[in-house]
Amino acid sequence: MSIYTYTARNIRGKEISLEQYKGKVLLIVNTASKCGFTPQYSDLQKLYERFQDRGFQILGFPSNQFGEEPGSNEEVDIFCQINYGVSFPLFEKIDVKGRDKHPLFSYLTTEAGFAGFDPDHSGSRLLQKMLEERDPASLADDEIKWNFTKFLIDRQGNVVKRFESPVDPLDIEPAVEELL
Repeated sequence: MSIYTYTARNIRGKEISLEQYKGKVLLIVNTASKCGFTPQYSDLQKLYERFQDRGFQILGFPSNQFGEEPGSNEEVDIFCQINYGVSFPLFEKIDVKGRDKHPLFSYLTTEAGFAGFDPDHSGSRLLQKMLEERDPASLADDEIKWNFTKFLIDRQGNVVKRFESPVDPLDIEPAVEELL
């Protein structure tokens, strides 16, 4: 099994088979427009521009499960283009955790479970503390913890690594380059 068996609707509602990305290195990210991590769109776009000619693709999946993506799909698309110049593919808003999560995210979280937050990273410590206070049980499972969780996929469609929300996209650059 690989990510190529899944489909998702793009931000304009067209069903897309992830098989069309076969042979590319992918970074799949759950996103949100009103999150403290939203400025990561800028570095995601830089990463995309830096490596797209070498077979690298970013796929953004907006989700409002953390209350930080309230707009319509059209509003999300416009926001990302105007504020961050996003040119990588965006998909329709989906659930990334829980009973109704999109099958792709079920697969991703099964293949790359939650390994904890980096205790040396200030953003990770803050997110850990917030989750301990709001939803401590969530720290014990492999579900998505917050917006901007990133999954690195190799050219064969295998999940290579999961990067939690506070990890800056540019810090992933060496891992991306290694797969290219």
